Amino acid sequence: MRQRLRRAYDGGRESVRVARARERTRRADRAEELARPIPDPRSGNGAGAEDGHPSTVSRDDAGVPHSLRIAAAWSWRIIVIGIVGWAMLRFMGTIRVVIVPLLVALLLSALLAPAVGWLLRARFPRTLATAVVLIGGLAAVVGTLTLVVNEFITGLPDLSRNAADGIGQIQNWLRDGPLNLSDGTLNQYIQAGQNWINENTQALTTGALSTAGTVVEIFTGALLVLFATFFFLRDGQRIWRFIVGMFPAAARWRLDDAGSASWQTLVAYVRATVLVAFIDAVGIGIALVLFDVPFAFALAALVFLGAFIPIVGATLSGAVAVLVALVDGGWVTALFILGAVIVVQQVEGNVLQPWIMGRAVALHPLPVVLAVTAGVVLDGIFGALIAVPLIAVLNTAVRRLARRLPPAEQPPAPEAVVVKATSP
Repeated sequence: MRQRLRRAYDGGRESVRVARARERTRRADRAEELARPIPDPRSGNGAGAEDGHPSTVSRDDAGVPHSLRIAAAWSWRIIVIGIVGWAMLRFMGTIRVVIVPLLVALLLSALLAPAVGWLLRARFPRTLATAVVLIGGLAAVVGTLTLVVNEFITGLPDLSRNAADGIGQIQNWLRDGPLNLSDGTLNQYIQAGQNWINENTQALTTGALSTAGTVVEIFTGALLVLFATFFFLRDGQRIWRFIVGMFPAAARWRLDDAGSASWQTLVAYVRATVLVAFIDAVGIGIALVLFDVPFAFALAALVFLGAFIPIVGATLSGAVAVLVALVDGGWVTALFILGAVIVVQQVEGNVLQPWIMGRAVALHPLPVVLAVTAGVVLDGIFGALIAVPLIAVLNTAVRRLARRLPPAEQPPAPEAVVVKATSP
């Protein structure tokens, strides 16, 4: 035992001596490097990169400060990334007719995939289960839209009459209120509005003609959405295996792991968004029914659809409900509806979102607002719709790709990699 302890003690002292010697050598080399003068590039007496900093590749680089060389290296790389990103955005804008339906189909697949899984566990054939779920979802959407349109058609005459009365009250307030405008001034403003409409009739007609082309484009996109959703739900595993198989064998395990985690994040986000949107629509719809506001069901459906755009969607749809209440019931009813909208929004933002979304898709409000704003600037309503799920999916994918695995979880050797089928 004494001999072993002695050997251990000697070994420790030797390790300390070696470490101290290495540290002295390193400090001496560093001092020599700092004391070495940088030659004048114009003298021609240097021997290339060896006369300057080790990171230089020529005598000309030796005269440039090291920090400036690092900044330049970062700058040109950022410029290259920016050019590639700009080119990708232009390319995606060119084929937008294909990209948009595919992204919508992916969101719908994330929403409907659990229902397909339930039918598969009930021993339904995959094609039949997919068809049943897709047809059922389509019937629900068409039925809801039919009810909304019928309600608008039924209540539109009363709403138009109330809107006319409201405009008359505004005119009376402008004439008899603090502004004290004369009838001549009011008629002048009304005439100016009519002249503007007459002057822009051609532009409005052109917009209507372009809208006809947009209707055709929307119809084509809707068919592509249904087609892509069906095959995403039925053959999603095969499609994902094919995509993973295109990458090198050493990268397939990490790619499949990141893709599976990203898909689970997307499914969780869509589920949570649907639940939060339903709660928003029910809360505001109950307030509309209690105060006998027209189009209660249609406005609740609008709130449900608007809630899919985070932060701003439900607020804008709630503002529409407040305006309808103002036209129909006056200021008192509008204030009560406004209070109900604010209460529902506060409960959603401070209670439902953190609790329902969960840690899997938790995002700070700042990137959410920035993502929604950038989405609106780049692609309008559709950009705002896909901005947050895109950020959540990218966040999960990058974190899974960049994580360091413990030895027990290391992937198998490349020749033993087997791609898992965990996508929709």
